[in-house]
Amino acid sequence: MSIKPVVALIGRPNVGKSTLFNQFTKSRQALVADLSGLTRDRQYGDATYEDKSFIVVDTGGIGEADDGSGNIDDYMSEQSHTAIHEADIIVFVVDARAGMIGADAEIGKFLHTLGKPVYVVANKVDGAHDAAPAEFYALGLGEPYPMAASHGRGVGNLLEVLTADMPTQENVVEPKGLKLAIIGRPNVGKSTLVNRLLGEDRVVVFDMPGTTRDSIYIPYTREGRDYVLIDTAGVRRRGRIDEKVEKFSVIKTLQAIDDSNVTVIVIDAQEGIVDQDLHMIGYALDAGRALVVAINKWDGLTADQKNYIKIEMDRRFNFISYVKVHQISALHGTGVGNLYPSILRAYQSSMFEVSTNRLTQILQDAVAANPPPTVAGRRIKLRFAHIGGHNPPVIVIHGNQTSSLPKSYQRYLENQFRQVFKLEGTPLNVIFKQNDNPYANKSDTPTKAKAQQLRQRERNRAQKFTTKDKPRFPNKDKKR
Repeated sequence: MSIKPVVALIGRPNVGKSTLFNQFTKSRQALVADLSGLTRDRQYGDATYEDKSFIVVDTGGIGEADDGSGNIDDYMSEQSHTAIHEADIIVFVVDARAGMIGADAEIGKFLHTLGKPVYVVANKVDGAHDAAPAEFYALGLGEPYPMAASHGRGVGNLLEVLTADMPTQENVVEPKGLKLAIIGRPNVGKSTLVNRLLGEDRVVVFDMPGTTRDSIYIPYTREGRDYVLIDTAGVRRRGRIDEKVEKFSVIKTLQAIDDSNVTVIVIDAQEGIVDQDLHMIGYALDAGRALVVAINKWDGLTADQKNYIKIEMDRRFNFISYVKVHQISALHGTGVGNLYPSILRAYQSSMFEVSTNRLTQILQDAVAANPPPTVAGRRIKLRFAHIGGHNPPVIVIHGNQTSSLPKSYQRYLENQFRQVFKLEGTPLNVIFKQNDNPYANKSDTPTKAKAQQLRQRERNRAQKFTTKDKPRFPNKDKKR
């Protein structure tokens, strides 16, 4: 497992960044983080090209002054600035139809100061003259890549170059242990919880090559088990983190989730459960990561407030009923020790092993207790099951007409597996494989070979009838 590189899309408004974002992420449904007030609706998504994955960020349009003048910092949003500095690769999108204007030149000057790979994309060439992309050579950022993102033209060429230049992780020596990511919105108490989890142990802090600058991996040992805490909270000062200077980074959060075995999401009880919390939970589940929820600052609530939050948890966490939720106080340490058993159970559940015979027996018991429905008068048959993967666990079920199995019955089987194997805190993927009928969709019309066989059979039958009256042993009487 390795950290995914980050590709930031930068450029003026309406040059086609969002279209290119959608082209990049079409290999997998785009994961959009709608974080109002923090990112001004920036988009963050996963992209995959030829088995190489990366995070792509649409930084939004960088505005320009009315007269086209002004320093880049005058019209770049703070979040765009942060995303650009955290990215490994920059894709500078310009409008080939409009040609190069002052804002493009200012952005180009800024990109020269970063010391990062920059690729200029001359978009909308479908409505421009052939020589239009050449104008952007003046930026001094190399050859512009002509593209018509709305039609997908030129996207493959760019992806091939981008993935070829991405930082390789093959030679990175990663620390051993259960990788534990602590994520959450700003000021929910992540820093306090990190320090509480680490206790007074002396730890080695180092930056992983290829990661963003503030992602810190902290190896430590607790009760004989090795852990690696992935810290996204900010810059560490003498082993501790100052909560006041913590800055939220969606990129670091997504990377930490992707690289973890178990993710702990910290939620502020005093602010309640908000949409941002659910977005991060959703990303962790989509990434297949085991999950534990920590409701922090619980001791600061009144009895009525606690009852209200419990009602909210029942309502808003109904889609993660298998995830353990803890009420803690990171500041005072209340309930923090209970996190570790849940973390271990979630990890063990995500890596669980079982034999095909045992899994098939559980499947047969579930089917016997509640048979699947009939389709066109024929009952769906589920024959056997086996493990298909880990982290998250994957169970593959084989049978006939499985494509017609209702979602409700699929959930029933998933719940049966969860109950029997006591799977806690991990997503479970149940995949249904349909056994093909070798006689399905075959025509009743005899093939040429079949027709020849039938004719030969008729000839043999006719020959048998014509020789019926002949002596059975014709040469017997000739012996003299």
